[in-house]
Amino acid sequence: MSLENEHRLLFRDAMASLSAAVNIITTDGPAGHCGMTATAVCSVTDTPPTLMICINRNSAMNQVFKGNGQLCVNILNHEQELLARHFAGMTEASMEERFSWDIWHTGSLGQPMLKETLASLEGNIKQVQEIGTHNVYLVEIKQINVKEEGHGLIYFKRDFHQVMHKALAIPA
Repeated sequence: MSLENEHRLLFRDAMASLSAAVNIITTDGPAGHCGMTATAVCSVTDTPPTLMICINRNSAMNQVFKGNGQLCVNILNHEQELLARHFAGMTEASMEERFSWDIWHTGSLGQPMLKETLASLEGNIKQVQEIGTHNVYLVEIKQINVKEEGHGLIYFKRDFHQVMHKALAIPA
């Protein structure tokens, strides 16, 4: 194994130790519709509200996201692990089948928003940068829906895990 390949594998192992929220990124528009599970989502700034999303350049979905210029980040709750698996391509469900389920509503920008998520954020793609094997999307958020209740879903050590929210006890 080459030193470069060994370094790449060590990096991937290190990143498997970085807990990350599980999201389904969706888009719909003139270039078509698609969705994918992603953990490489991060806030950039709150003025204007902007997210960074990283997508492998080999993914055929890149052209759909770029062509539509808009997307929705659906932050999954702990009960949506099976959806994460579907949109990660870990099951046999086709893209058309995934979008035919009665789990969707349409956001104000026309993007597919999952029902029952912890939050859904719709926005416009403002910039795309190519870095190594990935495209980095900067997305200005225009519409935000937040659910006050629920527990999180993270990806850690190459598996899904629930993160339970504990209500803070108020001293008497």
